[in-house]
Amino acid sequence: MKNPAAGTFRALGIYNYRVWTAGSLVSNIGTWMQRVAQDWLVLTQLTHHDASAVGIVMALQFAPQFLLLPWSGYAADHFNQRKLLMLTQALMGALALALGVLTVAGSIRLWHVYVFAFLFGSAAALDAPVRQIFVAELVGDEHLSNAVALNSTSFNAGRMIGPAVAGIVIAKVGTGWAFVVNGLSFAAVLISMSLFRVSELYPNMRARRTEGGFLQGLRYVWGRQDLRAILVMLFLIGTFGLNFPIFTSTMAVKVFHTDARGFGLLSSIMAIGTISGALIAAGREKPKFGSLLIGSAVFGIGCSFAALAPGYWWFAAALVVIGVAALTVTNTTNSMMQLSTEPAMRGRVMALRLAVALGGTPIGAPIVGWVANRFGPRWALGVGAASGFAAAIVAAYVLTRPTGLEATESGLMISGRRSDL
Repeated sequence: MKNPAAGTFRALGIYNYRVWTAGSLVSNIGTWMQRVAQDWLVLTQLTHHDASAVGIVMALQFAPQFLLLPWSGYAADHFNQRKLLMLTQALMGALALALGVLTVAGSIRLWHVYVFAFLFGSAAALDAPVRQIFVAELVGDEHLSNAVALNSTSFNAGRMIGPAVAGIVIAKVGTGWAFVVNGLSFAAVLISMSLFRVSELYPNMRARRTEGGFLQGLRYVWGRQDLRAILVMLFLIGTFGLNFPIFTSTMAVKVFHTDARGFGLLSSIMAIGTISGALIAAGREKPKFGSLLIGSAVFGIGCSFAALAPGYWWFAAALVVIGVAALTVTNTTNSMMQLSTEPAMRGRVMALRLAVALGGTPIGAPIVGWVANRFGPRWALGVGAASGFAAAIVAAYVLTRPTGLEATESGLMISGRRSDL
C-alpha cells in the first residue's frame, strides 16, 4: 500500500533539497520576524496607527518586482543560479543587519524604513525568480510540483513561528533585535548552499544570449491564453488581496486593541492555514486549473468572514481559511507556469509571474491602506474579498473554454516526458 506521507514529502528524499530546506526554514523564521517587526515599527512607533504608511512601505518593497522585471528574469535564465542566490541572500542579510543596528541605536526614522524597504525589495526582486526555478535544479522536473509545495510549507512554518517569536522579542528587548536576528538567519541559507553535492544537481537549460530576451518572454506568455488568465488572477488577488500586513495590523490595533504579542499571534495563526494549503498541494500529483477556481472563491469567502468577524478569535479562524486559499492559488500558479513552460524560458516567465503577483502591491497597498484609514479595516478586507471573487470569475470563464487549457495540459505532459530522459 502506498504511504501517503511518502508521497507528500517525496522531494525530501533528495539530499540537496533536504539541505536547502533546512537552511531555508531558519531564514524563513527570520524573514517573518522582520515582516512583523517592520509593520509594528511603522504602525505604532514611527506613526500614530497610520495604515497608509504601512501601505507605502509595502509599495516600496514590492515595486522592484516590476521595475527590475527586464533584468531579473534575464539573470535567472542566463547566469549560474546557485552563485546568484548566494549573492542576493548575503545582500539581504546585510540590509537586515543595518536596519537592526539603526533601530537598536534609536536612530531610525520613517524615511529610513522606506529606503531599506526599497533596497531589500530590489535584492528580493533578483532573488525570487532565481530561487523559484532553482528548485528544479535541486529535484528535477519529476518532483518539481511537490518541491514547490514543500517550499511553501517551509516558508509558512516560518510564518507560524517567526511572528510569535517576533512578538516576544519586541515586547522583551525591542523591535530592532528582530531585524538583527533576521540578518543573522541568512547565514543558514549560505551554509546550506555551500554543502550541496554539485554533481547531483539537475542543471536547467540556459537561454541563449539574444537581444530582446525580455520581450521574447513577454510574447511567449501573451501567446498563451492559459498563462494570460493566470496572470490576470494573480494581479487581482496579489494587488488587492495579499495585503495581510495591512489587514492584520489594522484589525489587531484599531478593532481588537491588542499588543505586539496579539498581533504576532494572528500572523502565526494564519500560518496554520497556509501550511495546510501547502501540504494539500504537496499531496497532489499535478496542479489543475480547477484548484484555482476553488482557491480564489474560498479566498473571497474567507476575507468576507474576516471582515464581519465579531471578535479576535473569530477573526483568527477566518485567517486560517484565507491562508489555505491563498496558498492553493499561489502554489498552483507556480507549478502550472513552471511545468508548462520551456526550461530556457522559465526565468523570464517566473519573473513576469512575480512582477504581476507582487508588482501590483504599489498600486493596491496604498489604496487598501487608504480604505482602512478612511472607512475602517473591515472595509479594507472587503476589497480583498472582491479580488478573490473576481479571480474566481476569471477561472470559471477559462474552464468553460476547454481550448484555453490545451497549452497547459500539453506543457505538463511534455514536462513529464522530459523528466524521464
